[in-house]
Order: sequence, then C-alpha cells, then structure tokens
Amino acid sequence: MENRNIYIVRCGEVALKGLNKPYFERMLIERIRKVLKPYKETEVRREDGLIVVRTAPDLPKETVIREISKVFGVDSISPAVETETDMEAIGRAAVAYMQQQIEERGIRTFKVEAKRADKSFPVKSPEIARRIGARILVECKVLKVDVHNPECKLYVHVRKDRSFIYERKVSALGGLPLGTNGKGLVLLSGGIDSPVAAFLMAKRGMYIEAVHFHSYPYTSERAWEKVKDLAQVLTDYCGNIKIHSVNLLPIQEQIVQHCPEEEMTILIRRFMMKIAQRIARETGSLMLITGENLGQVASQTAEALMVTDAAVQMPVMRPLIAMDKTEIIDLARKIGTYDISILPYEDCCTVFLPKHPKTKPKLSAILESESRLNVEELVESALKSVETTEIRPK
Repeated sequence: MENRNIYIVRCGEVALKGLNKPYFERMLIERIRKVLKPYKETEVRREDGLIVVRTAPDLPKETVIREISKVFGVDSISPAVETETDMEAIGRAAVAYMQQQIEERGIRTFKVEAKRADKSFPVKSPEIARRIGARILVECKVLKVDVHNPECKLYVHVRKDRSFIYERKVSALGGLPLGTNGKGLVLLSGGIDSPVAAFLMAKRGMYIEAVHFHSYPYTSERAWEKVKDLAQVLTDYCGNIKIHSVNLLPIQEQIVQHCPEEEMTILIRRFMMKIAQRIARETGSLMLITGENLGQVASQTAEALMVTDAAVQMPVMRPLIAMDKTEIIDLARKIGTYDISILPYEDCCTVFLPKHPKTKPKLSAILESESRLNVEELVESALKSVETTEIRPK
C-alpha cells in the first residue's frame, strides 16, 4: 500500500438521507477538500460507501483531525492503516499496529472488533476478530485480552478492495454540510448569544451572512473590531462571512424624541428587523437569525417577540429560544467565542436604554407610536449607511 496517512471520515446524519444521500455526501466532500486545500498532497474521495482522506506522511495527524472535525456533517474521524483484503495481510497489519501501540503507549490489554462490509468475504466478523486477536497474542507476548475495559480497542473493517485497521474514533461536530440549507442572515451583536445562534444554524447546513447595528460615536471602533473578531472565529466553521454594518443612531434619536420611553427597546428592535429583512432579500438570504432567548431580557418575552416578528414577513429563526444561559455560555466556550463576547465594549442595544422597558407590549400601541415616525424614510436612510466587510478564514 502507498506511503500516505489515511483517515476514515464518517458522516452521521448524512447517512440517513435516503435518495438525497449522494448530494449531501458531495457537499460534505467538497467542504473537507476546502479545509484541507492549504495542505499539499491531500486527497478526499468516496470509496465504496466510505469517505477516505489521504495526506502526506509528514502532515501531523492532529492537524488533519482538527481541520476535519470542524466540518459540519462529519460525525467522527479515525486515523487508519490500509491493507489488502485477505486474512494474512490483515493479520500482519494488525500485529504491526499493536507493536507500535506497545512501543508508543505501553499498552498491555486489547480487544479486537471486526466488521465485514464485504459479505462475500469467506470469514464472518466474529471469526475475523477471533483469528486476528489470536495472532496478536502469539506475536505480541506482553499483551492480554480484556473484553470489558481494554487499553486499546482495535477495529478491523473488512471491505471488498481494501481493508482498514484503526483504534481511535475522534468525535466531530455532526450536523449537515454547509450550503445544503440555503443562506440565513444573523443579527450579530458583540454579545454571547448571537454568535452561538449563527453557529447552530450553520450546523444545520446554512450559509451565514451577518448584519451588525452600531450607534457611532456612542459605540466605539473597538466595539466594531470585537464583532469582526467574533466573525473571524465563526469562519472556522462557517467559511467566509459578510458583515453588513448599519448606523442605527438616527433612528434611535427619532424614537427618543417622539415615542414613549418604555417602548424604545421594542421599537428599536422592530427597526432592526425591518432593515435586516431588506438586506436579507438583497443578499438572497431565506430567513433572519437572532440570538434571542425566551424571557432573558425585556425585549425577549413572548409578547415582545410576537410584536417584533410582526415587523417583518420573513421567517425568524431563534435556535437559542429554549436554552438557558448556562447552556449558551458552555457552547460559546466550546466554539471559542465566549472570551471575545465578554470584552467590555458597548453595542447599540445599550444606548438610550430605558429605565423600565415594557415587557408585555401591545402591537396596536407600538404601531400607534411608529405612526409618529417616518418609518420608510428612516429605513431607507439606514440602508444607505450600510458598509459591507467580508471576513475570511485565516
């Protein structure tokens, strides 16, 4: 067999897609190829129902595993050894593999599990495991079998043209390949929640663009840099992300002058949604995405969310809606956005914050307040302030 490092990539949920499975697998392979493109001599192929990655022998295995594990749609990865499909070749490869484990890790117990994907192979799975285990015991004198808690569980995957031997199954993110569920526009603040919401929707196969609202000069340049830093982290999972930055200050000033103070939060939120909807339609986004969480703050009560949604005719996805804050923080830490999100730079939602925001707004009252404003003119003016920045993976 060729002198290259080999990895078996399993695709989890993608495998359940029935007649659409080939489409999802093609998208998944395309994403894996894209993340491995910077590394020379890398090959990603679908081989007899498996996704197999081959890389140069000097490319560290942990680098390959790290890159592939960030690809949505990948369930697990295994560094593997490839061998011919006959018992003698499999036995030699298994013994060599275990001798390496003894030398590198000092293992003393093992177990063999076999899977016969090629049903025409004359030896059945339990017998394959028994024979390979017996040969390892004969040739690796220091080893003993432990079927309950082995230090090394050796998998033998017998296939028609070639077979694989591996030990580790490194868990990945799962989900669906990026791009299999259209595009969504996330309202990206500098807080903890919205980056996590973007991550979760991307995990369901959705390309992500972002709109960010600022109130310059009340919000600083550093606050804008913070948002770009969050997007930079997300690109590891989502690929390129365009951020459409919008100046919301003129709208906030008009609301302060002409509307009741307790309604300011919900009115500002409705303007954000109207502007985001326009940008979404112009960019081909199918829906809006927010980091709202039921009951977390005044603008996120059931009544407030209903009034907010009434401002647009586009679906609004809230993947965090039923999560508690601890769950959201844990996920933010896991994906690497938390430490950036908690940096103490203000966002537009903290500007002109009312002392006692209305928690159960009535749509009729909000519409009456909006009638005091030239809504369309304010939205058009805000759209003219849009500046677009594209963030690419490093």
